[in-house]
Amino acid sequence: MNKPEQAVQYFNSGFNCAQAILAAFCGDYGMDSDLACRIACGFGAGMGRLCETCGAVSGAYMVIGLKYGNISETDRDAREKSYTLVREFERRFKERNQSTVCEDLLGTHMVTGDQEKAVRQVAIVCPKAVRDAAEILAELLDD
Repeated sequence: MNKPEQAVQYFNSGFNCAQAILAAFCGDYGMDSDLACRIACGFGAGMGRLCETCGAVSGAYMVIGLKYGNISETDRDAREKSYTLVREFERRFKERNQSTVCEDLLGTHMVTGDQEKAVRQVAIVCPKAVRDAAEILAELLDD
């Protein structure tokens, strides 16, 4: 099973969008999926249902950091590589989805908006966002 399929499987089994992305990729970078799911938990639904940055996007940023992030305060090259890839990820995700903001993607707010619409939209929009994020991430990490 490839990474996008793994990520969608995590999502469909009950993990949030951020957890699905980080868990699908974390093993490649020395992190176990239990820890990944704990770390990413609060990032789902646009940061704890705040409907801000899409959790699949946040999860992707965490994976980029796992692979390229700096571990020394003086390693500016690693930091810049991470920042460059985050910006490129965002560009590609917006090409496919027009936004990286959860509320924009769903067309409603999960807490203060139309709840019935939110439930319907999560079932449609979120698996696509997870797949798109995982596909883009797999492309970027292979470059």
